[in-house]
Amino acid sequence: MRSYLDHASVSPLRPEVIATLKDVLELSQGDPGRPYDEAVVIRQLIEDSRNEIAILAGCTARQVVFTSSISESVTTAFHAFVHGGRVLAPGTERSSVLENAAESGIFTPLDVDTRGHVDLTHLESLLSEGPVDLVACQIANHETGTLLDYESVLEISKRHHTPVHLDAAIAFGRCDLDIGALDADAVTISSELLGGPMGTAALIVQKGRVLPPLLLGGSQERARRGGLENILGIVGIGVAASVLNDDALRLRELVTARAQIETLEGAALGVEGVIAVGDPDPAGRLATLRCFSIKGVDAEPVLMGLNRKSISVHSGSACSTEAFEPSTVLAAMGQEADRSLRVSVGWSTTDHDIQSFEENFGDVITTLRALNASSG
Repeated sequence: MRSYLDHASVSPLRPEVIATLKDVLELSQGDPGRPYDEAVVIRQLIEDSRNEIAILAGCTARQVVFTSSISESVTTAFHAFVHGGRVLAPGTERSSVLENAAESGIFTPLDVDTRGHVDLTHLESLLSEGPVDLVACQIANHETGTLLDYESVLEISKRHHTPVHLDAAIAFGRCDLDIGALDADAVTISSELLGGPMGTAALIVQKGRVLPPLLLGGSQERARRGGLENILGIVGIGVAASVLNDDALRLRELVTARAQIETLEGAALGVEGVIAVGDPDPAGRLATLRCFSIKGVDAEPVLMGLNRKSISVHSGSACSTEAFEPSTVLAAMGQEADRSLRVSVGWSTTDHDIQSFEENFGDVITTLRALNASSG
Protein backbone atom coordinates (compact mmCIF):
# COMPACT_ATOMS: atom_id res chain seq x y z
CA MET A 1 0.00 0.00 0.00
CA ARG A 2 1.42 3.38 -1.01
CA SER A 3 1.59 6.35 1.36
CA TYR A 4 0.59 9.63 -0.29
CA LEU A 5 2.10 12.69 1.40
CA ASP A 6 1.87 15.29 -1.39
CA HIS A 7 -1.51 16.94 -0.82
CA ALA A 8 0.07 20.35 -1.43
CA SER A 9 0.51 19.37 -5.08
CA VAL A 10 -2.73 17.48 -5.67
CA SER A 11 -5.19 16.16 -3.13
CA PRO A 12 -6.93 12.91 -4.14
CA LEU A 13 -10.51 13.15 -5.32
CA ARG A 14 -12.94 13.15 -2.42
CA PRO A 15 -15.47 10.28 -2.55
CA GLU A 16 -18.33 12.79 -2.73
CA VAL A 17 -16.73 14.26 -5.86
CA ILE A 18 -16.31 10.86 -7.50
CA ALA A 19 -19.92 9.89 -6.79
CA THR A 20 -21.30 13.13 -8.21
CA LEU A 21 -19.14 13.04 -11.32
CA LYS A 22 -20.33 9.52 -12.09
CA ASP A 23 -23.90 10.83 -12.06
CA VAL A 24 -23.00 13.83 -14.24
CA LEU A 25 -21.41 11.53 -16.82
CA GLU A 26 -24.82 9.87 -17.24
CA LEU A 27 -26.50 13.16 -18.17
CA SER A 28 -27.19 14.24 -21.73
CA GLN A 29 -24.66 16.80 -22.88
CA GLY A 30 -25.85 20.28 -23.71
CA ASP A 31 -24.20 23.62 -24.27
CA PRO A 32 -25.00 25.54 -21.05
CA GLY A 33 -25.41 28.71 -23.10
CA ARG A 34 -28.46 27.29 -24.92
CA PRO A 35 -32.13 27.52 -23.81
CA TYR A 36 -33.23 23.88 -24.21
CA ASP A 37 -33.75 21.50 -21.29
CA GLU A 38 -30.48 19.54 -21.50
CA ALA A 39 -28.53 22.81 -21.49
CA VAL A 40 -30.52 24.26 -18.60
CA VAL A 41 -29.64 21.24 -16.45
CA ILE A 42 -25.93 21.74 -17.17
CA ARG A 43 -26.16 25.49 -16.55
CA GLN A 44 -27.72 24.84 -13.15
CA LEU A 45 -24.86 22.50 -12.21
CA ILE A 46 -22.37 25.27 -13.03
CA GLU A 47 -24.24 27.85 -10.97
CA ASP A 48 -24.68 25.45 -8.05
CA SER A 49 -20.90 24.98 -7.99
CA ARG A 50 -20.34 28.72 -8.20
CA ASN A 51 -22.62 29.19 -5.20
CA GLU A 52 -20.79 26.57 -3.12
CA ILE A 53 -17.43 28.26 -3.79
CA ALA A 54 -18.92 31.64 -2.93
CA ILE A 55 -20.16 30.29 0.41
CA LEU A 56 -16.72 28.88 1.29
CA ALA A 57 -15.00 32.09 0.16
CA GLY A 58 -17.47 34.46 1.79
CA CYS A 59 -18.11 36.30 -1.48
CA THR A 60 -20.97 36.60 -3.97
CA ALA A 61 -21.41 34.01 -6.70
CA ARG A 62 -20.99 36.68 -9.40
CA GLN A 63 -17.41 37.27 -8.23
CA VAL A 64 -16.35 33.70 -9.08
CA VAL A 65 -14.83 33.20 -12.53
CA PHE A 66 -13.96 29.61 -13.47
CA THR A 67 -10.63 28.92 -15.18
CA SER A 68 -8.55 25.90 -16.15
CA SER A 69 -5.70 26.24 -13.65
CA ILE A 70 -3.84 28.34 -11.13
CA SER A 71 -1.61 29.49 -13.99
CA GLU A 72 -4.59 30.70 -16.02
CA SER A 73 -6.10 32.53 -13.06
CA VAL A 74 -2.79 34.25 -12.34
CA THR A 75 -2.25 35.13 -16.00
CA THR A 76 -5.80 36.51 -16.23
CA ALA A 77 -5.12 38.80 -13.28
CA PHE A 78 -1.88 40.05 -14.82
CA HIS A 79 -3.64 40.56 -18.15
CA ALA A 80 -6.22 42.72 -16.39
CA PHE A 81 -3.91 44.87 -14.28
CA VAL A 82 -0.40 44.98 -15.74
CA HIS A 83 0.22 47.19 -18.76
CA GLY A 84 3.99 47.42 -18.92
CA GLY A 85 4.36 49.17 -15.56
CA ARG A 86 6.01 48.07 -12.34
CA VAL A 87 5.07 44.82 -10.63
CA LEU A 88 5.99 43.95 -7.04
CA ALA A 89 5.92 40.41 -5.62
CA PRO A 90 7.99 38.36 -3.17
CA GLY A 91 10.62 36.16 -4.74
CA THR A 92 8.90 33.25 -2.98
CA GLU A 93 5.85 33.35 -5.26
CA ARG A 94 4.95 30.40 -7.49
CA SER A 95 6.44 30.29 -10.99
CA SER A 96 3.28 31.50 -12.78
CA VAL A 97 3.43 34.75 -10.79
CA LEU A 98 7.18 35.26 -11.22
CA GLU A 99 7.08 34.53 -14.95
CA ASN A 100 4.07 36.78 -15.57
CA ALA A 101 5.71 39.55 -13.55
CA ALA A 102 8.89 39.32 -15.61
CA GLU A 103 7.10 39.09 -18.97
CA SER A 104 4.30 41.62 -18.57
CA GLY A 105 5.90 44.45 -16.62
CA ILE A 106 8.96 45.78 -14.83
CA PHE A 107 9.40 43.30 -12.02
CA THR A 108 10.98 44.13 -8.66
CA PRO A 109 11.08 41.25 -6.14
CA LEU A 110 10.05 42.10 -2.59
CA ASP A 111 12.53 41.14 0.11
CA VAL A 112 11.59 38.28 2.45
CA ASP A 113 13.23 37.02 5.64
CA THR A 114 14.51 33.52 6.33
CA ARG A 115 11.01 32.41 7.36
CA GLY A 116 9.47 33.68 4.11
CA HIS A 117 7.73 36.76 5.50
CA VAL A 118 7.53 39.86 3.30
CA ASP A 119 9.59 42.90 4.28
CA LEU A 120 6.76 45.42 4.60
CA THR A 121 9.18 48.34 4.87
CA HIS A 122 10.60 47.38 1.47
CA LEU A 123 7.08 47.24 0.03
CA GLU A 124 6.24 50.67 1.42
CA SER A 125 9.47 52.11 0.05
CA LEU A 126 8.94 50.74 -3.47
CA LEU A 127 5.34 51.92 -3.60
CA SER A 128 6.45 55.40 -2.51
CA GLU A 129 8.74 55.66 -5.53
CA GLY A 130 5.85 55.93 -8.00
CA PRO A 131 2.93 54.09 -9.65
CA VAL A 132 2.82 50.29 -9.59
CA ASP A 133 0.51 48.28 -11.83
CA LEU A 134 0.14 45.33 -9.47
CA VAL A 135 1.27 43.86 -6.17
CA ALA A 136 1.07 40.05 -6.02
CA CYS A 137 1.30 38.08 -2.78
CA GLN A 138 0.46 34.61 -1.53
CA ILE A 139 -1.71 34.05 1.50
CA ALA A 140 0.40 31.01 2.35
CA ASN A 141 3.50 29.71 0.63
CA HIS A 142 3.12 26.49 -1.34
CA GLU A 143 6.54 25.10 -0.39
CA THR A 144 7.03 26.12 3.25
CA GLY A 145 3.45 26.69 4.42
CA THR A 146 4.41 30.08 5.89
CA LEU A 147 1.37 32.33 6.33
CA LEU A 148 2.23 35.73 4.90
CA ASP A 149 1.02 39.02 6.33
CA TYR A 150 -1.25 39.52 3.34
CA GLU A 151 -3.58 41.85 5.22
CA SER A 152 -0.74 44.32 5.78
CA VAL A 153 0.33 43.93 2.15
CA LEU A 154 -3.24 44.79 1.15
CA GLU A 155 -3.45 47.77 3.49
CA ILE A 156 -0.16 49.28 2.33
CA SER A 157 -0.89 48.67 -1.35
CA LYS A 158 -4.38 50.14 -1.16
CA ARG A 159 -3.02 53.21 0.59
CA HIS A 160 -0.93 53.73 -2.54
CA HIS A 161 -3.93 53.01 -4.82
CA THR A 162 -2.33 49.83 -6.18
CA PRO A 163 -4.29 46.72 -7.25
CA VAL A 164 -3.49 43.46 -5.44
CA HIS A 165 -3.67 39.83 -6.56
CA LEU A 166 -3.66 37.23 -3.79
CA ASP A 167 -2.75 33.59 -4.40
CA ALA A 168 -4.99 31.62 -2.03
CA ALA A 169 -4.61 28.27 -3.81
CA ILE A 170 -2.79 26.41 -1.03
CA ALA A 171 -4.61 28.28 1.77
CA PHE A 172 -8.24 28.02 0.62
CA GLY A 173 -10.04 25.52 2.83
CA ARG A 174 -6.89 25.00 4.92
CA CYS A 175 -7.05 28.03 7.22
CA ASP A 176 -9.50 30.61 8.55
CA LEU A 177 -9.95 32.76 5.45
CA ASP A 178 -12.76 35.15 4.50
CA ILE A 179 -11.94 36.23 0.95
CA GLY A 180 -15.09 38.31 0.68
CA ALA A 181 -14.01 40.50 3.60
CA LEU A 182 -10.71 41.35 1.93
CA ASP A 183 -10.18 44.28 -0.40
CA ALA A 184 -8.15 42.26 -2.90
CA ASP A 185 -8.79 42.96 -6.57
CA ALA A 186 -8.39 39.30 -7.54
CA VAL A 187 -7.83 36.05 -5.63
CA THR A 188 -6.80 32.70 -7.12
CA ILE A 189 -8.11 29.37 -5.83
CA SER A 190 -7.72 25.82 -7.17
CA SER A 191 -9.76 22.63 -7.42
CA GLU A 192 -7.10 19.92 -7.05
CA LEU A 193 -5.98 21.28 -3.67
CA LEU A 194 -9.51 20.91 -2.28
CA GLY A 195 -9.96 17.31 -3.38
CA GLY A 196 -11.62 18.25 -6.66
CA PRO A 197 -10.52 17.39 -10.21
CA MET A 198 -7.28 18.63 -11.70
CA GLY A 199 -7.49 21.19 -14.48
CA THR A 200 -10.01 23.52 -12.81
CA ALA A 201 -9.53 26.69 -10.77
CA ALA A 202 -11.19 30.05 -10.23
CA LEU A 203 -10.41 33.72 -9.96
CA ILE A 204 -12.46 35.59 -7.38
CA VAL A 205 -12.82 39.17 -8.60
CA GLN A 206 -13.49 42.23 -6.46
CA LYS A 207 -17.09 43.47 -6.51
CA GLY A 208 -17.62 45.97 -9.30
CA ARG A 209 -14.30 45.12 -10.95
CA VAL A 210 -14.45 44.74 -14.74
CA LEU A 211 -12.30 41.79 -15.80
CA PRO A 212 -11.17 41.83 -19.45
CA PRO A 213 -11.05 38.26 -20.77
CA LEU A 214 -7.70 36.60 -21.35
CA LEU A 215 -9.38 34.01 -23.59
CA LEU A 216 -11.53 35.37 -26.41
CA GLY A 217 -14.17 33.56 -28.40
CA GLY A 218 -17.38 33.61 -26.40
CA SER A 219 -19.36 35.32 -23.67
CA GLN A 220 -19.04 32.55 -21.10
CA GLU A 221 -18.42 33.48 -17.45
CA ARG A 222 -20.31 36.74 -17.98
CA ALA A 223 -17.95 37.64 -20.85
CA ARG A 224 -14.90 37.24 -18.58
CA ARG A 225 -13.58 33.99 -20.09
CA GLY A 226 -14.30 32.72 -23.56
CA GLY A 227 -14.70 29.01 -24.27
CA LEU A 228 -17.10 26.19 -23.45
CA GLU A 229 -17.05 25.40 -19.75
CA ASN A 230 -15.31 22.34 -18.28
CA ILE A 231 -18.47 20.87 -16.76
CA LEU A 232 -16.90 17.95 -14.88
CA GLY A 233 -14.15 20.12 -13.42
CA ILE A 234 -16.55 22.85 -12.36
CA VAL A 235 -19.00 20.40 -10.80
CA GLY A 236 -16.10 18.70 -9.02
CA ILE A 237 -14.69 21.84 -7.44
CA GLY A 238 -18.20 22.78 -6.35
CA VAL A 239 -18.73 19.44 -4.62
CA ALA A 240 -15.34 19.70 -2.88
CA ALA A 241 -16.29 23.19 -1.68
CA SER A 242 -19.67 21.93 -0.45
CA VAL A 243 -17.92 19.28 1.66
CA LEU A 244 -15.67 21.94 3.19
CA ASN A 245 -18.66 24.19 3.87
CA ASP A 246 -19.33 21.85 6.78
CA ASP A 247 -17.46 23.87 9.41
CA ALA A 248 -17.19 20.97 11.85
CA LEU A 249 -15.72 18.65 9.20
CA ARG A 250 -13.24 21.28 8.04
CA LEU A 251 -12.09 21.87 11.61
CA ARG A 252 -11.69 18.13 12.22
CA GLU A 253 -9.56 17.81 9.09
CA LEU A 254 -7.31 20.69 10.18
CA VAL A 255 -6.91 19.37 13.74
CA THR A 256 -6.01 15.94 12.39
CA ALA A 257 -3.61 17.46 9.87
CA ARG A 258 -1.82 19.45 12.56
CA ALA A 259 -1.23 16.32 14.63
CA GLN A 260 -0.06 14.35 11.59
CA ILE A 261 2.40 17.07 10.55
CA GLU A 262 3.79 17.24 14.09
CA THR A 263 4.46 13.50 13.94
CA LEU A 264 6.10 13.75 10.53
CA GLU A 265 8.18 16.69 11.74
CA GLY A 266 9.35 14.74 14.74
CA ALA A 267 10.41 11.83 12.52
CA ALA A 268 12.28 14.11 10.11
CA LEU A 269 14.04 16.22 12.75
CA GLY A 270 15.09 13.05 14.55
CA VAL A 271 17.53 12.43 11.70
CA GLU A 272 20.87 14.21 12.03
CA GLY A 273 21.37 17.10 9.63
CA VAL A 274 17.68 17.72 8.96
CA ILE A 275 16.23 21.13 9.78
CA ALA A 276 12.75 22.61 9.29
CA VAL A 277 12.26 25.52 6.88
CA GLY A 278 9.59 28.20 7.21
CA ASP A 279 7.95 29.85 10.18
CA PRO A 280 8.87 27.90 13.35
CA ASP A 281 5.63 28.96 15.07
CA PRO A 282 2.78 26.56 14.22
CA ALA A 283 0.42 29.55 14.26
CA GLY A 284 2.53 31.14 11.54
CA ARG A 285 2.13 28.38 8.98
CA LEU A 286 -0.48 26.06 7.50
CA ALA A 287 -1.39 22.97 9.50
CA THR A 288 -1.12 20.73 6.46
CA LEU A 289 2.50 20.86 5.29
CA ARG A 290 6.13 21.12 6.42
CA CYS A 291 9.36 21.72 4.53
CA PHE A 292 12.79 20.37 5.52
CA SER A 293 16.36 20.91 4.41
CA ILE A 294 18.53 17.77 4.39
CA LYS A 295 22.28 18.18 4.78
CA GLY A 296 24.48 16.21 2.44
CA VAL A 297 21.80 14.75 0.17
CA ASP A 298 20.22 16.29 -2.95
CA ALA A 299 16.47 16.30 -3.46
CA GLU A 300 16.15 13.85 -6.34
CA PRO A 301 17.64 10.75 -4.68
CA VAL A 302 15.59 11.42 -1.53
CA LEU A 303 12.37 11.49 -3.54
CA MET A 304 13.35 8.40 -5.48
CA GLY A 305 14.46 6.59 -2.33
CA LEU A 306 11.16 7.28 -0.60
CA ASN A 307 9.26 6.37 -3.74
CA ARG A 308 10.92 2.95 -3.67
CA LYS A 309 9.51 2.64 -0.15
CA SER A 310 6.05 3.45 -1.61
CA ILE A 311 6.01 6.97 -0.15
CA SER A 312 5.00 9.93 -2.33
CA VAL A 313 6.46 13.28 -1.27
CA HIS A 314 7.71 16.40 -3.05
CA SER A 315 10.85 18.47 -3.10
CA GLY A 316 10.84 22.23 -2.69
CA SER A 317 12.73 22.21 -5.95
CA ALA A 318 10.69 22.94 -9.05
CA CYS A 319 10.84 19.49 -10.59
CA SER A 320 9.55 17.38 -13.43
CA THR A 321 10.44 13.91 -14.62
CA GLU A 322 13.16 15.48 -16.78
CA ALA A 323 14.98 17.77 -14.36
CA PHE A 324 15.33 18.98 -10.81
CA GLU A 325 16.10 22.67 -10.37
CA PRO A 326 16.97 24.60 -7.21
CA SER A 327 13.95 26.03 -5.41
CA THR A 328 13.44 29.72 -6.16
CA VAL A 329 11.35 29.93 -2.99
CA LEU A 330 14.13 28.73 -0.68
CA ALA A 331 16.76 30.71 -2.57
CA ALA A 332 14.75 33.90 -2.01
CA MET A 333 14.62 33.05 1.70
CA GLY A 334 18.40 32.62 1.83
CA GLN A 335 18.02 28.88 2.50
CA GLU A 336 19.68 25.85 0.93
CA ALA A 337 17.82 25.53 -2.38
CA ASP A 338 18.95 22.10 -3.61
CA ARG A 339 18.22 19.80 -0.68
CA SER A 340 14.64 20.30 0.44
CA LEU A 341 11.77 17.95 1.11
CA ARG A 342 8.10 18.86 1.51
CA VAL A 343 5.57 16.60 3.19
CA SER A 344 1.89 17.50 3.10
CA VAL A 345 -1.25 15.83 4.38
CA GLY A 346 -4.95 16.07 3.67
CA TRP A 347 -8.37 14.52 3.96
CA SER A 348 -7.25 11.02 2.92
CA THR A 349 -4.04 10.77 4.99
CA THR A 350 -4.04 7.70 7.23
CA ASP A 351 -2.11 6.50 10.26
CA HIS A 352 -0.41 4.02 7.92
CA ASP A 353 0.87 6.89 5.75
CA ILE A 354 2.41 8.61 8.77
CA GLN A 355 3.87 5.42 10.19
CA SER A 356 5.42 4.48 6.85
CA PHE A 357 7.31 7.78 6.74
CA GLU A 358 8.41 7.38 10.36
CA GLU A 359 9.77 3.90 9.68
CA ASN A 360 11.53 4.62 6.38
CA PHE A 361 12.74 8.21 6.24
CA GLY A 362 15.80 7.79 8.45
CA ASP A 363 16.91 4.63 6.64
CA VAL A 364 16.63 6.32 3.23
CA ILE A 365 18.74 9.29 4.33
CA THR A 366 21.35 7.08 6.03
CA THR A 367 21.65 4.90 2.92
CA LEU A 368 22.02 7.88 0.59
CA ARG A 369 24.68 9.49 2.77
CA ALA A 370 26.60 6.22 2.87
CA LEU A 371 26.46 5.99 -0.92
CA ASN A 372 27.68 9.57 -1.23
CA ALA A 373 30.54 8.87 1.13
CA SER A 374 31.63 5.72 -0.72
CA SER A 375 31.52 7.44 -4.12
CA GLY A 376 33.21 10.63 -2.91
